[in-house]
Amino acid sequence: MNRCAWAKGDLYTAYHDKEWGVPVHDDRLLFEFLILEGAQAGLSWITILKKRENYRRAFDNFDARKIARYDSRKVKKLLADPGIVRNRLKIEAAIRNARAFLAVRKEFGSFDACVWRFVGGQPIRNHWKSLKEVPARTPESDALSKDLLKRGFKFVGSTICYAFMQAVGMVNDHTRDCFRYER
Repeated sequence: MNRCAWAKGDLYTAYHDKEWGVPVHDDRLLFEFLILEGAQAGLSWITILKKRENYRRAFDNFDARKIARYDSRKVKKLLADPGIVRNRLKIEAAIRNARAFLAVRKEFGSFDACVWRFVGGQPIRNHWKSLKEVPARTPESDALSKDLLKRGFKFVGSTICYAFMQAVGMVNDHTRDCFRYER
């Protein structure tokens, strides 16, 4: 069975086969991916995948209402948690992003409605032969990044937004030889 070239090892293979590129419209899961993609900045995605369950535990299963109420004691506790990336800026960004996420939901009715408008509500289907062709950012990710930054989000640069868009299926970047390309 052919897969995208990056899907090596059990954890990556399972993620590739079951999640990556599958359209997500559940707000909680969209928020989870947004926070995890921000946490990944400067690190490898495998690092975050290995810590994903720890993140779910530490961040109240990505319940934005709870995270938005985190205080300095909770930040201190998170900074001491070896199960997550212990970076103060990323932790504080997750809290700020929870507050911005709630404001977006209030404005649009859902976070889903806000982010999916950048692809016209339908996944962009690319036709890459190899990973070398896959861009790190696109005009759509630039626009999403600009919008989220304007709304107060942090760790949402265009490259992070593009990785988010790939992960949640807003963009289908499976290579043409991958069994997931047609799905």
